[in-house]
Amino acid sequence: MTQARFKIVFNGELMPEVALDTAKDNLARLFKSDRTRINSLFSGSTFALKRDLGESEADQYLAALQRAGANARKEPDLAASLTLVETEEHNPVVAADTVSGAEMTCPKCGKQQAKTAECSACGIIIEKYLARQALLAESAPRVASNNVSSNTPYAPPQAAVGEAVAEIGDLKVFSTDGRIGRLRYLAWSLVLMFAASGVMAVVAIAASISEVLGGLLGIAVVIGMLVVSVQIGAQRLHDIGWSGWLLLLNIVPIINSVFWLLMLVIPGTLGANRFGPPQPANSTAVKVLAGLFLALLLGGVLTLFLGGFAMLGLALSGLDLGALGTPSN
Repeated sequence: MTQARFKIVFNGELMPEVALDTAKDNLARLFKSDRTRINSLFSGSTFALKRDLGESEADQYLAALQRAGANARKEPDLAASLTLVETEEHNPVVAADTVSGAEMTCPKCGKQQAKTAECSACGIIIEKYLARQALLAESAPRVASNNVSSNTPYAPPQAAVGEAVAEIGDLKVFSTDGRIGRLRYLAWSLVLMFAASGVMAVVAIAASISEVLGGLLGIAVVIGMLVVSVQIGAQRLHDIGWSGWLLLLNIVPIINSVFWLLMLVIPGTLGANRFGPPQPANSTAVKVLAGLFLALLLGGVLTLFLGGFAMLGLALSGLDLGALGTPSN
């Protein structure tokens, strides 16, 4: 007689007296994943975290998740002996999602969208992706956790818990690590400019009280702005695949202007590179701030052009055109 097989399912419910942020942090460590992936588990949909488990394995897996704060449950895996992916007949969650107008969350990128066979954001075929993930989970080697106490929620029964590898990088403004794209680079630069302008207004007030105090604060603001500019500039270069040390080209006349334009034009590398995974998708706020930055930049260039043209016209009108004729004999 075939031994009964089980699966572990989770629909976002928490254990009693466990805060949501605490549970997310615990699950991020337990799954060896990032918060973006963990947040998708709390979208209201039901996920099968592990399939085709023996009863003792399922109990160990369930205990680890519950200690982490996730109110998961064990259910019979009726399709374990037939296919790696549950069919709609055996999976009430999938069957419920097929109702007209139902929504789903992409298992890869976490995009919330209408029920579909293909993700509109990352383009994966969802059924094939789930089958591949299930196959990888089954073929992943199990690692004993003898060095970790069984009383800690971070001691999973096997390493296959971390089957969701982080594919999206974390955003870190005050760091030279990581990657940011062109629009986020413009948006962060604009926010930095606004913040520096506000702080400089405070410095001006301090200078009116004490020149020494105002001078010291001004130097501190300039240094701070320079440091943050280097940090976000290095992340922009990392997105292209270049070293952050290339920012030193900004101290070279003429080259610095061309190099800055290259940072705005060259797109980032697709997928992960030697500096890490790609950035998260740009939010609406990032797009608006980047557009505002470009509008201000184009407006400044146009103003300089018109101003230079006007000065040239005034200079020409002041010339003694009669003195430019052919000299008389």
